[in-house]
Amino acid sequence: MSWEITIQATVGDFALDVALASDAPHTVLIGPNGSGKTTLLRMIAGAYTPARGRITIGGRTVFDSAERIALPPEERRIGYVPQGFGLFPHLSVVDNVAFGLEHGSRKTTAEARRGKALGLLAELGCEGLAERSPSRLSGGEQQRVALARALLVEPALLLLDEPLSTLDPTRRRHLREILAHRLSSQRRPAITVTHDLNDVEALGARVVVLEAGRLVQQGTAAELRAAPASEFVAAFFDR
Repeated sequence: MSWEITIQATVGDFALDVALASDAPHTVLIGPNGSGKTTLLRMIAGAYTPARGRITIGGRTVFDSAERIALPPEERRIGYVPQGFGLFPHLSVVDNVAFGLEHGSRKTTAEARRGKALGLLAELGCEGLAERSPSRLSGGEQQRVALARALLVEPALLLLDEPLSTLDPTRRRHLREILAHRLSSQRRPAITVTHDLNDVEALGARVVVLEAGRLVQQGTAAELRAAPASEFVAAFFDR
């Protein structure tokens, strides 16, 4: 399986010029603060519209300012877990998780949606949260619920922005294992942003380094550790 994404877009004074292509389903994106990692994911998902430029996913143009193309998020078949989680405050946890199945292209019965949502919540260790509202959840609990919602719809592309950052060490190790298994077994393209070397090594994904809106290096964790292309890469793997 191969996939590719190209972005040539401008946001204010900041420009992104990125071409991602891989035969591996999972890519981990690292880089210093301000390098454009979150902006890149938001542009791909359609959560942020560039001032100008062009974005393609798998050869399909989803944004082109010159051609006045701007595909809405719901038509991009992308699962996205932002840093702010994006849960609907008026829905219970189980209804938040099942939301994508209700409004996606593969609609099912309410009972089936609820059953699938409860099953995934149990797998992530948060079945006891099913009837709570997001306002009654801790940051780590909200993060797990947002991850469950993105995973349940089995999107064509999964984008995860620091999906494990607010979890305690035990939960983080557990969800790393679940996430690594799901991403490898589903064989669906995924991009995960992280600042944690343990995440990079545990997920076993291809690593891409973004600095100042440009890709500066990519390869396995071992390859980047052995021959870092920048001071950031050297420091990241020297821990």
